[in-house]
Amino acid sequence: MTKAEIRKVATMQRKWLSEDQIEDYSLQLLRQFSLLDFSSVRTIHVFLPITEKKEPNTFLFIDWLSVNYPEIKIIVPRADFDTALITNYVYQGKDGLVKNLYNILEPAQGELHTGEVDLVLIPMLAFDLRGYRVGYGKGFYDRFLQNIATKKIGLCFFDPVEQISDVNEHDVCLNLCITPNKVYSF
Repeated sequence: MTKAEIRKVATMQRKWLSEDQIEDYSLQLLRQFSLLDFSSVRTIHVFLPITEKKEPNTFLFIDWLSVNYPEIKIIVPRADFDTALITNYVYQGKDGLVKNLYNILEPAQGELHTGEVDLVLIPMLAFDLRGYRVGYGKGFYDRFLQNIATKKIGLCFFDPVEQISDVNEHDVCLNLCITPNKVYSF
């Protein structure tokens, strides 16, 4: 299947999820995430959920990390839609977030992070058995991930598709993808 076909199916799958299902799946994702080894992680990039798109509740991950690994620096993205680039800011709590023109939560201001990123949690609609993902089609994360050496972990509510047929040289392969029931390694 092509990215466009997969995007359409995955969007419909998400559309039918209830708020209770999203919260339950998000907790299951967190349970799988909590089993990972964080011993060499100093900085984690966590995407902030777009509730209208029924994305995983990553605030659960931020809260869990803050309690269990307070020494890990949590950074969150701010998207520049003119350049399709992501900049990272140190997470300073929900009070420091505002919705941009596209209804995406992001830091209003704060400390810009330009250093190393050890682990990135990546939003997606779907992924395949080779570790390629389907996002919303703007390429923000592919651009962001091309130039950094980091562990790339996707979060997905659904099991993988067999293969994305139109993967190109700009698509970045994940290291892991976490679903509610399993962690896939690539």
